[in-house]
Amino acid sequence: MYPFGNPTVTATANFNAVTDAQILRKAMKGFGTDESAIINVLCRRSNQQIQEIAKAFKTNFGKDLIEDIKSETSGNFEALLVARLTPIVDFYVKELHDAIAGIGTDEDVLIEVLCSLSNYEIQVICDCYQRTYCKSLESDLMADTSGNFKRLMVSLCTAHRDESGVVDPEAARRDATELLRAGELRVGTDESTFNLIFCQRNYQQLKLIFGEYKNISGHSIEKAIEKEFSGDIKDGLLAIVKCVCSKSEFFAARLCKSMKGMGTNDRQLIRLIVTRCEIDMRDIKDAFQRLYGDSLRNWIKGDTSGHYKHALYVLIGEEKS
Repeated sequence: MYPFGNPTVTATANFNAVTDAQILRKAMKGFGTDESAIINVLCRRSNQQIQEIAKAFKTNFGKDLIEDIKSETSGNFEALLVARLTPIVDFYVKELHDAIAGIGTDEDVLIEVLCSLSNYEIQVICDCYQRTYCKSLESDLMADTSGNFKRLMVSLCTAHRDESGVVDPEAARRDATELLRAGELRVGTDESTFNLIFCQRNYQQLKLIFGEYKNISGHSIEKAIEKEFSGDIKDGLLAIVKCVCSKSEFFAARLCKSMKGMGTNDRQLIRLIVTRCEIDMRDIKDAFQRLYGDSLRNWIKGDTSGHYKHALYVLIGEEKS
């Protein structure tokens, strides 16, 4: 599903699914649980390898690995291990469904996923969502969001962004002018112009557009969005800008947000680390250090404990085997 990047978790060489299944069975059999053995397997294998381990576990022992993990662990440590055991597309689908279902909507999850992933990734998630819940992600988004934010999410959900990488300086100047006319140079805001440009142009072209906007207006596109928008639509547009400028900084900021203030949003922390550890976590760690003057490891150390902390350390490449 993902392009090559700068991951902290990669496929293990000389991998043997049966051997790993046996290690996990031994770690959970009898009195007590060997949490370190579980971490050494489930946090040091690729997601694809973990799926093979789960099949080998069921084949050899007639038991479901996720159910065994649930019976032997608890709390955030359990949630992290179950996330690792879930195929990554299924994990995204459940996170999106849970964000939409029930009372209220977790717009943060929708923004984090739909504003940052590629057309292919979004399309795979949409197809899996349809198979899993017998309804489309688009229909659920339309039913559970409203206004300009709904239009932004539905546009992103169609996965029709230009990804050619082709840039056109003259077109960038035209689009920058259109954005200025749609926002700061009129009474009220023409949100549809922002929606069209932000959801259709490729990242390289958007970077040019944002540069041209600053040349024309004298200030950043972020400042204009802060002035012209509010609420979830503002957060969504700003997320796209951040992903265009630096995706690693976007995710570093999300990690900071998950641990900042009173209490940790462990579900967000787990989602970010599980979904990025096989893609670009090394880049995200560098961005985190650059933005906040401290390491991601130190932040995790201050907000987590026990086996949960140990597992997170391994996933971000901060503890050697």
